[in-house]
Amino acid sequence: MTDPSAREDIPITADEDVVRVRQVVRAYAQRAKLGLVDQTKLVTATSELARNTLIYGGGGTATVRLVTEGRRQGVSARFHDEGPGIPDTELALTDGWTSGGGMGLGLSGARRLVDEFELDTEAGRGTTVTVVKWSR
Repeated sequence: MTDPSAREDIPITADEDVVRVRQVVRAYAQRAKLGLVDQTKLVTATSELARNTLIYGGGGTATVRLVTEGRRQGVSARFHDEGPGIPDTELALTDGWTSGGGMGLGLSGARRLVDEFELDTEAGRGTTVTVVKWSR
């Protein structure tokens, strides 16, 4: 996308940055004309992912952007850190599993709240999680 206002990079280094991610994601969700329920689902999922980036990844970056596919619009949020990675992704994606530090949603909860979910991680290499929520 060539419109620079259709993308925002947010450093995640402190609790205030998690709040900033929530605010930016909500604004983008409104721009993409997501309904209130879908806005709430996306904000909840990205809040969990931002907190995970801060707590488990030691900080990182969120990239929020508008995306289009045909006639539909959506919001993509990518979270990247260079932390220790996730040693057991199968366990981390198990419903109800949480390491205890987040909102209790875990990665599986965040995955259920969005339309697309991609996890790229390796122990010692960091983690990248990308989620997309489409307008209905």
